[in-house]
Amino acid sequence: MTAATDVGTGSDRYKWVALSNTTAAVFMSALDGSIVIIALPAIFRGIHLDPLAPGNVVYLLWMIMGYRLVQAVLVVTVGRLGDMFGRVRIYNAGFAVFTAASILLSFDPYQGAHGALWLIGWRVLQAIGGAMLTANSAAILTDAFPADQRGLALGINQVAAIAGQFIGLVAGGLLAAWDWRAVFWVNVPVGVYGTLRAYLKLRDSGERHRGRIDWWGNVTFAVGLSAILIAITAGLQPYRQHTMGWANPVVLVLLAGGILLLAAFALIEARVGDPMFQPSLFRIRAFTAGNIAGLAVSIARGGLQFMLIIWLQGIWLPLHGYNYSDTPLWAGIFLLPLTAGILIAGPISGFASDRFGARGFATAGMVVFGASFIGLMLLPVDFPYWAFALLTGANGIGGGMFAAPNSASIMSSVPARYRGVASGMRSTYQNSGTALSIGVFFSLMIAGLARTLPQTLTNGLRHQGVPQAVAHQIGSLPPVSSLFAAVLGVNPVQHLLATRGVLASLSAASQRTLTGRQFFPALISGPFHHGLMLVFAVAAGLSTVAAFASLLRGGRPAATRQPGPVRVTQSPGAKGPPIR
Repeated sequence: MTAATDVGTGSDRYKWVALSNTTAAVFMSALDGSIVIIALPAIFRGIHLDPLAPGNVVYLLWMIMGYRLVQAVLVVTVGRLGDMFGRVRIYNAGFAVFTAASILLSFDPYQGAHGALWLIGWRVLQAIGGAMLTANSAAILTDAFPADQRGLALGINQVAAIAGQFIGLVAGGLLAAWDWRAVFWVNVPVGVYGTLRAYLKLRDSGERHRGRIDWWGNVTFAVGLSAILIAITAGLQPYRQHTMGWANPVVLVLLAGGILLLAAFALIEARVGDPMFQPSLFRIRAFTAGNIAGLAVSIARGGLQFMLIIWLQGIWLPLHGYNYSDTPLWAGIFLLPLTAGILIAGPISGFASDRFGARGFATAGMVVFGASFIGLMLLPVDFPYWAFALLTGANGIGGGMFAAPNSASIMSSVPARYRGVASGMRSTYQNSGTALSIGVFFSLMIAGLARTLPQTLTNGLRHQGVPQAVAHQIGSLPPVSSLFAAVLGVNPVQHLLATRGVLASLSAASQRTLTGRQFFPALISGPFHHGLMLVFAVAAGLSTVAAFASLLRGGRPAATRQPGPVRVTQSPGAKGPPIR
């Protein structure tokens, strides 16, 4: 078989239309993954549900994790469908689904637990639309742009996705201060305009190979990965006398079952005639190295976002005079240097990698990325902001330097007919890494807090006159509640004492101390900083892995060294995609 690739559409105007539309789409999809985090306090107040009450933490977790889980599971499947039936067709449908789900989310008719379930359910539909967008956007751009401009195009697209995660933190705080439903309304005008423009302007210019749908592969992959990610989410919830759920038999069964199903999936994909995952793509060095590096970076970055939010909202901002209720918005504002670093470095490195290749920029980016974690480890808990801003800005610059060249290298290395599934596989590693990192880093943090926080909290409460029984009960609560209270912009000590009717019986001086901005940060800062060092050390190690993988990706593919058509051939009888 002989296939011509890299021919684009031949229209300079079309490629910029494709870039503007897909960039808006991935930005909107990524924004929605994080905008809800900061808006959670307003959302739960709006539906009259206390997420920190016993049994309600599950709603909080699934509001955060459900969106990422669905995207991680579906991106390969919808990318493969794009290769079969047209990338633009699947992409356009995703825009419409995402917009419809945003409208439904803003009209939650229920209160309490039913209101939370309504939101979680429609967030799943929204994630399905987001998966259809993200899985096919990179393939559409690769089809539209010539090889010598892909780094810039994919860089802008990839940076928009990363920046959306952090801009969502600020946007969520601003919109939620007006109305919690506004965090979903904001998608509607962009979604309607983007959907109409996509249907009118975008066209399928890439190869289309119908083939057969790999049903067994799709089922084993979706169920297996879902089981693992659900187990990770459930593992963060308390189980009986344990602070986390890793001793829960359901969690263990889900993990074991998920691993077995993914092993079965690997066997199926190696034998089926028209596989969903295309294992033979891993024979391409740039593809394999780029995805290993991307997975490592996603794990490191996903944990970073939540750890910095907790550090700012739970400790630093209260110590510097900010009310707990105001900390979600200000945390997003104080993280703007990180976002700025990504926005500046991403397009520049994408443009430069078109001329000089991806390996040097991606590797250097990971060196800067890893060094920023080491710098963050050296900061005290009550840090000077200028140092924090420099280090988070450097983290953003390193991530931006890596993202664009890495995406361009992956997408330019694969044959044209497999761009949709390759884009889906790349997104799977990124989304799975983010979901995995939340489970891993939260578990590390909770395990560290569980060793010291209960006794410290109990003694601190008793010293302020709280009865021994109540102090012991609060001190024995799982630390996950304290962490989530910080994410929600709630003073956990004040919340826990108020719900038990104890606060009003204490002296005025004790009430001021316990509900003030110093008591909880002083209690949690020592144990939290110990866990933070462990998290940042793991992230620095992952950055090193990504740097080595980037260094080993090889030189520039032939397709990126010169513009114009490149021919790819496959010998008769060969299985899998043709390899350059």
